[in-house]
Amino acid sequence: MALTLSSRHRSRRLAADAGLLAVAAAFALPLAWVVLSALDPRADLRVKAPDGLTLDNFDAILTSEITFTPLMNSLILCGGATLLTVGCAALAAYPLSRFKSRLNRPFLLTILFATSLPITAIMVPVYALFVQVDLIDTMQGTIFFFAASQLPFAIWLMKNFMDGVPKELEEAAWTDGASSLQSLIRIVLPLMGPGVAVVTVFSFVMMWGNFFVPFMLLLTPDRMPAAVSINEFFGNRGMVAYGQLAAFSIVYSTPVILLYVLIARRLGGGFALGGAVKG
Repeated sequence: MALTLSSRHRSRRLAADAGLLAVAAAFALPLAWVVLSALDPRADLRVKAPDGLTLDNFDAILTSEITFTPLMNSLILCGGATLLTVGCAALAAYPLSRFKSRLNRPFLLTILFATSLPITAIMVPVYALFVQVDLIDTMQGTIFFFAASQLPFAIWLMKNFMDGVPKELEEAAWTDGASSLQSLIRIVLPLMGPGVAVVTVFSFVMMWGNFFVPFMLLLTPDRMPAAVSINEFFGNRGMVAYGQLAAFSIVYSTPVILLYVLIARRLGGGFALGGAVKG
């Protein structure tokens, strides 16, 4: 009987390991194709060893028109929208976390419903609105819409993290004469650093890979972000510059990787506020 149970346990573990390896391969193969194709002078859709190593693909894309200007546009759009999203989410989440009201739950449910709306369903009225208010083909208009589209989920995340900060710490600051805004900026947000980091990374990554919004709201080629300019590597009649596409993908992914590395310590941190308040 013991041998039967042991063999079943071993079989289940082997099946689980095989499933995990299959999932890992599904993620690793596209990454391997990107790295290998970027160094391959004759890259195609196959994952294979390069036919000789070359940096010609990087030399071809590292120009102002192809890479540097679109990347700068992406940094302006996504960086500005991320700052706006995090700031507005903190201001909106604070009263939801600290003050009890009958309207809190309906408001949160409305936000949850807003996160489920497909972006394509609202782009036509948004486009018409932007034309009326002269925000079409403007960086600031795209930043505003980016922030508005990410704000509902950012509020949800921010509120959940803010709930973990004891209110007694703010009450002590209020006793010393601090206002609610001062306690939010000087006490709550520094203590919920990991939460702010999560909202920042999530918002930035979602905006960084967004193709549809800037494609619809921006008309001038010089204002297009990298998420849109990557479409230039797909030529007519199915012709694709695979090597240059792979090289551009590596460069395009670098800012997101650097952002994660810079705040990885904050992401791995905890609130650890148990000793901050005496029972």
